[in-house]
Amino acid sequence: MEGVRTGGGAPAGGPGSGSGSGSFPSLFPPGLHGIYGECRRLYPDQPNPLQVTAILKYWLGGPDPLDYVSMYRNLGNPALNVPEHWHYVSFGLSDLYGDNRVHEFTGTDGPSGFGFELTFRLKRETGESAPPTWPAELMQGLARYVFQSENTFCSGDHVSWHSPLDNSESRIQHMLLTEDPQMQPVQTPFGVVTFLQIVGVCTEELHAAQQWNGQGILELLRTVPVAGGPWLITDMRRGETIFEIDPHLQERVDKGIETDGSNLSGVSAKCAWDDLSRPPEDDEDSRSICIGTQPRRLSGKDTEQIRETLRRGLEINSKPVLPPINTQRQNGLNLDRAPSRKDSLESESSAAIIPHELIRTRQLESVHLKFNQESGALIPLCLRGRLLHGRHFTYKSITGDTAITFVSTGVEGAFATEEHPYAAHGPWLQILLTEEFVERMLEDLEDLNSPEEFKLPKEYSWPEKKLKVSILPDAVFDNPLH
Repeated sequence: MEGVRTGGGAPAGGPGSGSGSGSFPSLFPPGLHGIYGECRRLYPDQPNPLQVTAILKYWLGGPDPLDYVSMYRNLGNPALNVPEHWHYVSFGLSDLYGDNRVHEFTGTDGPSGFGFELTFRLKRETGESAPPTWPAELMQGLARYVFQSENTFCSGDHVSWHSPLDNSESRIQHMLLTEDPQMQPVQTPFGVVTFLQIVGVCTEELHAAQQWNGQGILELLRTVPVAGGPWLITDMRRGETIFEIDPHLQERVDKGIETDGSNLSGVSAKCAWDDLSRPPEDDEDSRSICIGTQPRRLSGKDTEQIRETLRRGLEINSKPVLPPINTQRQNGLNLDRAPSRKDSLESESSAAIIPHELIRTRQLESVHLKFNQESGALIPLCLRGRLLHGRHFTYKSITGDTAITFVSTGVEGAFATEEHPYAAHGPWLQILLTEEFVERMLEDLEDLNSPEEFKLPKEYSWPEKKLKVSILPDAVFDNPLH
């Protein structure tokens, strides 16, 4: 439950009660003060903005991780063709308090909390005197994902939302993330905070970001004033994609995919795999989904490697590498992402309780891959945009510990090899595909580019490769016992 009040920058003893000086009352959280100071720099004439606040704070058992979302009126920049808009800023993904009530305090040199706060710029409608509050709930939804998964965001990431952001009939149904064009990183007593801006996009623009990369699509959006312009302002009334507004932009995307491949290294998905090398009744069957039994869990090291795979895959490397399973953690730090505070616990506890035979690598003779329609539609992207460019792509199940990683022959550190192209580590399957086989699969899977034209279930099979792929209805994954 949330409430809206004036004086968003001024909880009791808070920013609104002080002047513009660097000092603050002892009761005022220093992390909050640092973010508020950056807001005051941008909006010196709005010391007490409207604010959506979590009535029951997250650290007291409430459902909303963000303590506050402040809402400012931004006049834009007519010279740059930037329209007037509402500017939303979150408070809570970073460490506001420094006393471990929400975030573990790790020092002043690294990231504060998750290392970022969210912002959002919404075009102001004519005659609108107060900012809509729905963006605050949108930001809370993203924050809940971050807190629950402990996966952080970075510029260029995309979020598949599959619903109008404001619950209307709008075509703006997904999001990209980028650096806020006005807000600068803040050094707080609890670490550094950066500001990531949510940018609303259409389905076609999301697909282009998946097939190419988020940064490339963001640059295209900046060139189209009605689709975002230089400050990437979201207009929920936009009825055309950038490709409908300027068809030449599709050519730039196609050329980018051909030249660069895709920066999307993996997705959370509805997926499963079966080991067809063994009869289902075999107790040692390593299938990732065991109907009627408890699915096996990924070991801590496997989980760590998949996470690192997804993180590293966001970069274009000349020599893609899957981190070796046996590498030691280096304080859980990653240069591009905030560390996951959960990793070290999983690495210690999970590895201790998983029998050795469950985490050894097994070579499989024949496998059956299963995807829902949305995940299956990304297979051509995986093959054309990733494997043909010498990279890897991972599907991580949203319903369990299942993971499927496709690798090319140029990826080091994989436990699948040309001699044994199907290999499993517990419920994590790796599949190595040669360039020749990838080209053949792309031909055979061409109808996946037009999923609305075929009926489910759909099956593809390559008997000589002992590989089968099925595209199944969502219900199969939502209700595996039926």
